[in-house]
Amino acid sequence: MRLILYSKPGCHLCEGLQEKLEQIENLKFQLEVRDITQRDDWFAAYQYEVPVLFKVQPQPINSAVEPAFSSEQLLPRPSPRCTVAQLEQLLQKYWPIDASQ
Repeated sequence: MRLILYSKPGCHLCEGLQEKLEQIENLKFQLEVRDITQRDDWFAAYQYEVPVLFKVQPQPINSAVEPAFSSEQLLPRPSPRCTVAQLEQLLQKYWPIDASQ
């Protein structure tokens, strides 16, 4: 499982969410942080919305190579006041049944 966090430099909400995500221990995921100032399309889409969090679930393909990541799901924005435990609980609602993915 992968999470994508769209962020921008100097955004305290983005930094706070990233720190909390990095502290989660009971869910296994890769966190990819995307700086929206690096691409015009990201900036246009998220300049007033950051932090924006997506769950990306691998989709099996019919070959022996790595799975394709094509299923992105926008997750609700957690409150900046939520704890790490509350953030983990929120993410569990959107997690696959096998949490080891």
